[in-house]
Amino acid sequence: MTPPSIPPVHGSTPSAPPSPLDLGGRTALVTGAAGGIGRACALRLAAAGAKVRAVDRDAAGLEALAERAQDLGVAVEPHVLDLTDLDAAEQAAAGTDVLVNNAGLQLVRPIEEFPPDTFHTVLTVMLEAPFRLIRGALPHMYEQGWGRIVNVSSVHGLRASAFKSAYVAAKHGLEGLSKVAALEGAPHGVTSNCVNPGYVRTPLVEKQLADQARAHGIPEERVLAEVMLQDSAVKRLIEPEEVAEAVAYLCGPQASFVTGTSLVLDGGWTAH
Repeated sequence: MTPPSIPPVHGSTPSAPPSPLDLGGRTALVTGAAGGIGRACALRLAAAGAKVRAVDRDAAGLEALAERAQDLGVAVEPHVLDLTDLDAAEQAAAGTDVLVNNAGLQLVRPIEEFPPDTFHTVLTVMLEAPFRLIRGALPHMYEQGWGRIVNVSSVHGLRASAFKSAYVAAKHGLEGLSKVAALEGAPHGVTSNCVNPGYVRTPLVEKQLADQARAHGIPEERVLAEVMLQDSAVKRLIEPEEVAEAVAYLCGPQASFVTGTSLVLDGGWTAH
């Protein structure tokens, strides 16, 4: 007996060659877009044709991003916003087709010395704000039957390091939030995933050097090799543009079946 054929899922053409990322007509929102990973993501998605809402509290950084985008002939709309204003964050996400939750902050301190107000701020910006942004974006995504949520997590969303209680807690929470969004969004054509880089060449990492040196009791010049890259098989920092390519992949047609998971870019950090 010939087994019954299974019709292809809409948009699934296994025999077709890979399609380039085309986000023409789509609106993407990227948080923490004034620098680092967020800036790279904003430019990458704009290059794919998306109209990008670049969200950050750094007005000068957003202005520089907009000038760079103009030079490249792509569309980036600066949106100055402090993500601790949760109502404003949710409103900013309305009508977006692609949401990249990237904004973050870091403080390296032992738990007994960690300021409670900073712990609260980190959780607000890196976990509660992504929840509110997702909440604001989903009605439009559900209505049109398509959406992409990419949460820029970290190896610290999968593993812990000492002296990073708030950051690790926030990233672990973001992983769970992303999975729930994937389960709820699947019937509506919405995917939700995390991208998990190791240490990236960004101002956030550069600012950690002095704190890490103090916490570990070593000179600052030894932090990169002995702390940050100690468990990485590839002994270098990952570049923001490499992370942006992973984000772009998750927005493309080849990734329509990828949801509820974590794409790890850690140079072998978690292979131990």
